[in-house]
Amino acid sequence: MAPIAARILGSMSRSALALPRRWLRSSFSSASAAVAEAESTEMKDYADYRRSLYGQITHKALLVDAVGTLVLPSQPMAQIYRKIGEKYGVEYSEDEILFRYRRAYGQPWGKSRLRYVNDGKPFWQYIVSYSTGCSDPQYFEELYNYYMTDKAWHLNDPGAEEVFRVLRKSGVKLAVVSNFDTRLRPLLRALNCDNWFDAVAVSAEVAAEKPNPTIFLKACELLDVKPEDAVHVGDDRRNDIWGARDAGCDAWLWGSDVHSFKEVFKIFISL
Repeated sequence: MAPIAARILGSMSRSALALPRRWLRSSFSSASAAVAEAESTEMKDYADYRRSLYGQITHKALLVDAVGTLVLPSQPMAQIYRKIGEKYGVEYSEDEILFRYRRAYGQPWGKSRLRYVNDGKPFWQYIVSYSTGCSDPQYFEELYNYYMTDKAWHLNDPGAEEVFRVLRKSGVKLAVVSNFDTRLRPLLRALNCDNWFDAVAVSAEVAAEKPNPTIFLKACELLDVKPEDAVHVGDDRRNDIWGARDAGCDAWLWGSDVHSFKEVFKIFISL
């Protein structure tokens, strides 16, 4: 799909300097529309090819990323860290907390090659303490437990349940594939969506984090499908798309290739 975009936009840019600005806006708008149409046609052709192999469906299994695809935080992280932390003496502003969180999260985690081992508490204690300047164990426990509840998270796509129900009825197997600690399972139960899936592959249990292909291969093993028969949907190009493809799975980028699970369904099922 990228070469198509490059060819169209490249031909537009060569004559860009000779055109009035209002024409440029119109021309690039037309180019964007042409790219979208070309990519849509290419996706349809690909889906038709997959159906020629498998019949009505394009894949035998759908793998779904958790945070950013299936679920989203209900409030900004820094706001929650600050709000809960006030009674424990946290004085940093939300901007300071966010800055420090990003710095801490981006550093190599020296105690393990994995960030999330079992319940992930050592890692998160470090993150919370660095982000807020507060090492109070009661503060950490309250914050840690909060992110296991339906107050902290909500479903990204309200139409997901119906789509998953129809896919499973059509014989498609479903799994969550996530870089998360052991709170993921109780979180899915709290959101009443744990029974939507046939399997859950969580990095803390698999001992491999995306983009490591091992976690995708484990999901396929749990579903009893070959990697080439599965497609993964996630919002992170590196972790979700590159990782899944390294494992031999197909992959669609949430927010680019697809924007809702209804779109996923339309590609999956021959209507």
